[in-house]
Amino acid sequence: MSTIQNPILTGFNPDPSICRVGEDYYIAVSTFEWFPGVGIYHSKDLKNWRLANRPLKRLSQLNMTGNPDSGGVWAPQLSYSEGKFWLIYSDVKVTDGQWKDSHNYLVTCDTIEGDWSEPTYLNSSGFDPSLFHDDDGKKYLVNMLWDHRVGHHNFYGIVLQEFCPEEQQLIGNTNIIFKGTDIKLTEAPHLYKMNGYYYLLTAEGGTKYDHAATIARSKDLSGPYEVHPENPLITSWPYPRNPLQKAGHASIVKTHTNEWFLVHLTGRPLPKEGQPLLDPRGFCPLGRETAIQRVEWKNDWPYVVGGNQPSLEIEGPKMEEVKWEKDYLVKDDFDQRLLNANFQSLRIPLGEEIVSLNDNPGHLRIYGRESLSSKFTQAFIARRWQHFKFTAETKVAFNPESFQQAAGLVNYYNTENWTAFQITWNEEKGKVLELTTCDNFTFDQPIQGKEIDIPETVEYVYLRVTVKTNVYQYSYSFDGENWLVIPIDFYSYKLSDDYIQGGGFFTGAFVGMQCQDTSGRKLHADFDYFVYKDEE
Repeated sequence: MSTIQNPILTGFNPDPSICRVGEDYYIAVSTFEWFPGVGIYHSKDLKNWRLANRPLKRLSQLNMTGNPDSGGVWAPQLSYSEGKFWLIYSDVKVTDGQWKDSHNYLVTCDTIEGDWSEPTYLNSSGFDPSLFHDDDGKKYLVNMLWDHRVGHHNFYGIVLQEFCPEEQQLIGNTNIIFKGTDIKLTEAPHLYKMNGYYYLLTAEGGTKYDHAATIARSKDLSGPYEVHPENPLITSWPYPRNPLQKAGHASIVKTHTNEWFLVHLTGRPLPKEGQPLLDPRGFCPLGRETAIQRVEWKNDWPYVVGGNQPSLEIEGPKMEEVKWEKDYLVKDDFDQRLLNANFQSLRIPLGEEIVSLNDNPGHLRIYGRESLSSKFTQAFIARRWQHFKFTAETKVAFNPESFQQAAGLVNYYNTENWTAFQITWNEEKGKVLELTTCDNFTFDQPIQGKEIDIPETVEYVYLRVTVKTNVYQYSYSFDGENWLVIPIDFYSYKLSDDYIQGGGFFTGAFVGMQCQDTSGRKLHADFDYFVYKDEE
């Protein structure tokens, strides 16, 4: 029996929904505005996981053009019934103000790694939809119901409605089955049937440090539901010194070895040293991650082993350990037919006319499009931060003719928070390296007037970022051997949910390659490789 270290899915991998098929285990997680949509991970032992697929790969399945930051895919739910997988997801179009315009869809596939179906539209009444397959063959959709009315709590309750697979639509009446507890903000419903009870697992308390998972049960699907006598099932809120914070938004699984486990959202704050006291519990640039806890049953109620707070280390299931190759990208020389699955773009797929592995073989060619503040067509390919200490590096050839053209290495949270170290053009100096930053939509160019001249004989420029927990620095080389550091510290906490002005953001830090051409000429940059190497 192995020991499992938490979190099991590091870096921005929130809102886990776990599904077992025989002796295989799958977790689906949210991707928000990043495309392709939904991440599905696969394990044989609950300890070692690999990215198996991102199923929403077509614009017809997910079109997030113009979606707000942290809109898009919220809380997907994965299930298996009748010989196929069922995936339910929201596409959230509005996040600010009194409304949450969220459209809910269903796609199916016979295999996780296959080509998933065109979406079936379900409803738009609220987010976090989930499909329950009852043992009488009927299927039901549950989601939180959004209330925009002034003077009303926005989270109106959990609504249930039958889904007819033959008609591919919801049928019958809607029914509010659970109004939540005094923790409030009741969302993320998952239904289970065990021991003669229907169990309703929800998330409550918001998705920050006061997050929690609540479970209730009923003999009748429509309720009323009795809340767990020691609610919440899991939370970090009373435990400020626990290194796993924000615990909540959970999903339960029974293993083929007759053991029970709970996967849940969590966040790991940076060390307090050197951080401003803006948030009493700190900042999580790795975003909200996924952890796992062992569950035991008492009086037909589930309990997290060791108490209702998360553990950094748990006893794994009685299974043989099955290891995969390292899931995260180490080095990509761009000599394959497809991009590595760890790479994503913002909001939409980027076709060959924007991102190509064929136009200059052995390179990723990116044709410049809109700026890093655009919510429409950014020519940006990136992967999530998964470690507190890592280096990312690329080698790029780019020949700008205007200050409106830039290409290079970017660390990004959203359209209003990022830093970019890029090749661009200066009328007096010619081709130069420049730093541009965006801090809660305040722009700066920290080395303006001291841009780095690029010799005319240099075709490729090597760019690197070194992340050292609380700070990160950029460096460059003209030969790949002799590196010069830009002596400016950037703060990791500024790429976190906890820093962003206005709140209500849910992703995590990314690092990647961007080419922009706001002149409209679509000038391209050629990236020869990309390296992500953890230093922990």
